[in-house]
Amino acid sequence: SRNYFIPGVIVNIIMLVTLSLTTMAIVREKELGTMEQLMVTPIRPAELILGKTLPFVVIGFWDMLLVLGASLLIFHMPFVGSFWLLCLASLLFILTTLGAGLLISTISHTQQQANLATFLLFQPFQMLSGFTFPIRSMPQVVQWFTFFNPMRYFLEIVRGIFLKGSGFDTLWPELLALGVFGVTILWISVLRFHKHLE
Repeated sequence: SRNYFIPGVIVNIIMLVTLSLTTMAIVREKELGTMEQLMVTPIRPAELILGKTLPFVVIGFWDMLLVLGASLLIFHMPFVGSFWLLCLASLLFILTTLGAGLLISTISHTQQQANLATFLLFQPFQMLSGFTFPIRSMPQVVQWFTFFNPMRYFLEIVRGIFLKGSGFDTLWPELLALGVFGVTILWISVLRFHKHLE
């Protein structure tokens, strides 16, 4: 079962860590009142957003490398695919989680609200990703909902790279879907966050 579950751990850790950290960091600024202080400085909104999200991109990649190293050294998982393709897919997925974190941060006013919103978003995504239950064993209506879940595509990519050695020629539909999700969610979130700052 480790060959089935461990690749999914990468997906879950990146999702949970980057989503919660992005949300909590910005909401904490609101609670402390330092967000208003940042807005009156000469810094532009785009620079503020970049400064708030870029560290979590690094953390997301670091978590991916930690789980990848543990899976190879401790659990002796097969890894027959491209490391750089995994990095590309991770970057696209992190764009999605950062966008979702920014979106939650514009809605939430307290850290408790941010925690609850993160939990309410993460749990359905995790259940419908195919990590715990195979998607083909779900009811047909539920399977349709999984097409709107970025975790589903990233999980298929990670398992394909780990276990099958799948390349870009095989995984490009999942990468394209992940890229569309990532860019769209991040764009909407940045626009909303920019409007919220103004």
